[in-house]
Amino acid sequence: MDHRDPGVPSAGQPVGAALARPYLIERVEDAAVVQLYADGFSSLGVREKTFVYYLYLAAIVGRDIYYDQRYGQSLEMRALLEQIVTHPSDVHPPILEAIEHYLKLFWLNSGPHNSLTARKFVLEGCTGLDLHEAALRAADRGAAFSLRPGESLGQLVARLEPAYFDPDVDATVTSKSPRSGQDILSASSNNLYSGVALADLAGFEERFATNSRLVKRDGKLIEQAYRVGGLYGYAIEMIIGHLREAIRYAPAPTAAALQALIRFYQTGERADREAYDIAWVRDKDSPVDTINGFVEVYMDARGTKAAWESLVFYVNREKTDAIRTIARHAQWFEDHMPWDPRYRKDGVTGVSANAIDVVVETGDSGPCTPIGINLPNDERIRMEYGSKSVSLTNVMEAYDRSMPASYYSEFSWTAAEAARARTWSSFASELTTNMHEVIGHASGVVDPRLQAPPQAALCECYSTLEEARADLVALHFLAHPKLAELGLVPAEHQEEIARAEYESYARNALVQLRRVKDGAQLEEDHMRNRQLVVKWLMTNTPAIRERHYSGRTFYVVEDVAAFQAGVAQLLAEVQRIKSQGDYAAAQALVDTYAVHFDPALRDEVMARVRQINLASYTGFVMPRLEPIKGNDGSITDIAISYPLDLKAQMLEYARMSPYFTRTTAVRGADD
Repeated sequence: MDHRDPGVPSAGQPVGAALARPYLIERVEDAAVVQLYADGFSSLGVREKTFVYYLYLAAIVGRDIYYDQRYGQSLEMRALLEQIVTHPSDVHPPILEAIEHYLKLFWLNSGPHNSLTARKFVLEGCTGLDLHEAALRAADRGAAFSLRPGESLGQLVARLEPAYFDPDVDATVTSKSPRSGQDILSASSNNLYSGVALADLAGFEERFATNSRLVKRDGKLIEQAYRVGGLYGYAIEMIIGHLREAIRYAPAPTAAALQALIRFYQTGERADREAYDIAWVRDKDSPVDTINGFVEVYMDARGTKAAWESLVFYVNREKTDAIRTIARHAQWFEDHMPWDPRYRKDGVTGVSANAIDVVVETGDSGPCTPIGINLPNDERIRMEYGSKSVSLTNVMEAYDRSMPASYYSEFSWTAAEAARARTWSSFASELTTNMHEVIGHASGVVDPRLQAPPQAALCECYSTLEEARADLVALHFLAHPKLAELGLVPAEHQEEIARAEYESYARNALVQLRRVKDGAQLEEDHMRNRQLVVKWLMTNTPAIRERHYSGRTFYVVEDVAAFQAGVAQLLAEVQRIKSQGDYAAAQALVDTYAVHFDPALRDEVMARVRQINLASYTGFVMPRLEPIKGNDGSITDIAISYPLDLKAQMLEYARMSPYFTRTTAVRGADD
């Protein structure tokens, strides 16, 4: 699982080179576009840099898989618009501006649905006729469009028009709480299923559960596996080609893991995926690593099908000590969990942890990125072989540097709360993220009487509750004297640090409502998890109170002891639900606290964030790598640069796209 969404990033103080360089590049509606820096890359050796470079290429060529998983028409939509913006000279300027604006949102969200709210956004400022005219003008300037057999350019635009312009067509990419009577799969517009309802799966055993698309044809369910020779096999073959090049520069344990990954990509079989997970977990000491494949299940309403993603990163040794300290003492934390001792691990196995700097993230992890990750998600492998946790330090720094300082003044109840946040929130946020990943996701055991994995038992509720469980673990231990004993917090400030994080957590549950412009319910699991914890505490304890001043709403932490006691109580119940696979209790908890909100409160929050220019979410421009070659053509070094330009980076990625290179480019002649 990953800690995908920081809610509202904490504001730290820039130091050194970070003081002068730009982070916030532009705003696209309510999205911030921020440059990501990887300062330690230049200190790697040439062999390590070259290893990173080939992993970087594997990450980029796989991103089309995720676009296609997220929405079945995404690649055609993206290609059409990219051809227009790369042949713009005769396109009417207002129409071109509208298309570029929409395309930036499309790139940031990997398709036409917002990555956090799951709701569709539409192309505004032009019509279908305008889009057709723009395509024709681009064609006259050499643009090439991928057309179906016998299809004209006008027919292509007409076919895609509802996807661009109609908000009610495929309105929600993932709907885990649809209106009464609706099926969660039919109500979701992602491309993980076609013609399949939840009832169709009764008694059906999936051979490729995580890495397949499930379709219903002539009343029969068919698995279309993502593998060589299968669905998106040509993209997977390109990934494998780059992985094979990378292996030449990899340490032996990492090479073994990548060989296992290649085998899984070739067969798609569960046993080979498990073999890769085990090999990846065993590779604990490589300074360079990657996550590549079908990983997180947030996009699937049933929590089974995994979205493709890739990250490439190296260890940030300066910041690794803290997270490794937590990992080394994971058994102590497990022994002191506030849940039923039956669900504590007797022997915590193989928990490894690193602070990392990301070089590139694509697919389900980029441009909108997590800040912490703990993998693998397979509970059996966690139990027998352990897990690896990473904290994305340069991502958190970029969040910090790009945030308006006025946020705390606007949403803190007192000046003392705002001052506490400015002083400690960055520190506390990094510490809680580390605990969330290392002792949150990696903790607990399943009741042996539960026959199915918790994901299958808890279905659409699983991801929300798992994120809540990991957050609650971090909140529970934040004030424990053990952290000071381990040197993770200064003892004289621990109480203030814990209070700052409790206040931040409550504040974020309020401010996150700015992201949901329409409707009155949350869909994204991290947003649901945060609201679940805060609303449960507000309802069942005196820890947090809603207070009002001058027409503004505040969530105020009024009783720290009650906050801590409530967290322990809720955490024990969430672990029980997971361990026992108690779907009825999970559904009741999620529906009561996690999903619904007051739209009037959302409207108030949105008005306030507009005044302080606070973005709703952030997408990152990644570092760019380029090989430097000697006279014989061999790589002598890898140069890193920072594009500071979302459009330039996305168009470069498009030129490397398997979809772009594979499809037949047809010059846009039209009737």
